[in-house]
Amino acid sequence: MKALTFLGFDYGEKHIGVAVGGTHSQLAQPLTTLDARKGTPDWGQISRLINEWNPDALVVGLPLNMDGTENRITRGARRFGNRLKDRYNLPVHMVDERLSSRVAKDTLFEAGIPSKRHKQKLDKLAAQTILQAFLHERKKVSLERDR
Repeated sequence: MKALTFLGFDYGEKHIGVAVGGTHSQLAQPLTTLDARKGTPDWGQISRLINEWNPDALVVGLPLNMDGTENRITRGARRFGNRLKDRYNLPVHMVDERLSSRVAKDTLFEAGIPSKRHKQKLDKLAAQTILQAFLHERKKVSLERDR
């Protein structure tokens, strides 16, 4: 079976965290943080990442309220995912990201890094958390199917 590569995105109106991972290692790694202007990313930077990593699919975090309802940022993330799909003709998976920022903040805290001064690290760590959750769920479903 061919190993698949994924790029994961933590969408935000000012910054978009990016991570890379795949089915070979089952690990996601933080990659970079891109600037966005009023929710619009620098598509040139995203195109360079797509060309560099040649992903099989893209994963976008879906920010939901803790009760599962949608909010303004949820709609922006869905719009971003749809634009990725249209521009790059790749499958886009939307993943519940409710606790990804909390996990990223805890990771920075454990490393002794203040999250307020390192927003860009926080965004790419959140993208890593989102992509790692996707890879874990994908593997779990695959194992259950093989039983």
